Amino acid sequence: MRFTVDGQEVFAATGAEPHHPGRPHITFIHGAGCDHTVWVLFARFFSRNGFNVLVPDLPGHGKSAGSPLTTVEQLAQWVSRFLDAANVQSTLLVGHSLGSLIALEAASRDPQRYTRVVLLGTAVPMIVGEPLLTAARDRNHAAVDMIMQFGHAFASQLGGNPVAGISVMNNNMRVLERGLPVNLYEDLNACHSYQNGIEAARRVKSPVMVVLGDLDRMTPPPAAQALIAALAAPDVRRIPDCGHMLMSEQPEAVHRALVAAAATH
Repeated sequence: MRFTVDGQEVFAATGAEPHHPGRPHITFIHGAGCDHTVWVLFARFFSRNGFNVLVPDLPGHGKSAGSPLTTVEQLAQWVSRFLDAANVQSTLLVGHSLGSLIALEAASRDPQRYTRVVLLGTAVPMIVGEPLLTAARDRNHAAVDMIMQFGHAFASQLGGNPVAGISVMNNNMRVLERGLPVNLYEDLNACHSYQNGIEAARRVKSPVMVVLGDLDRMTPPPAAQALIAALAAPDVRRIPDCGHMLMSEQPEAVHRALVAAAATH
């Protein structure tokens, strides 16, 4: 589907299903340098199992027009304006990496809209190393190479995946290569610069699930502990043998976590 937000065209995937009046909504927010395609398996499942699904490409990403927004706060406000354009009054909100910070900030600002929040591959603060930031700023492929190496558990780099037909490394590399020239630096810098995470967590009223990869070297589980401590009664789930790219590395475990969150939506 296509919407207009701030005078720019926005693309949002729907899991290949039309809108069904009366159904609850689930909204997925992608991470740095990515787009709606990272959520395709989950969007298709929920759209066929009782939910209206929206998976927007953030501004300047994927099929959405405009320039990338440069702060988490701007992106959180944009998500609310996007949902206004889609006429969505309440939704379960799911975000990965940068998307998790956007979801956290959005839920802290508009608690009545976001009935439940799921944060995957998250940390506060979400520090990005200087070599990665510099390579991304220079639009150097080394930025993609670093994310591929440090963003995946070792087993995932060998090609193993419980879902037949998915090449974790190839799929993720191609997505990041699309983002490298236009938005990867802006996204990573937004993560690195975000200072409001703990205060946002304290303001969130919605139930929150936190899903972490045990072998995540980009947002390692210890880096999420301050965020978890600031949330009211979070549901924390750890996925074994999983790095930062949870949705492609361990899709079945992520699926089970999302189903559990949706069951209490």
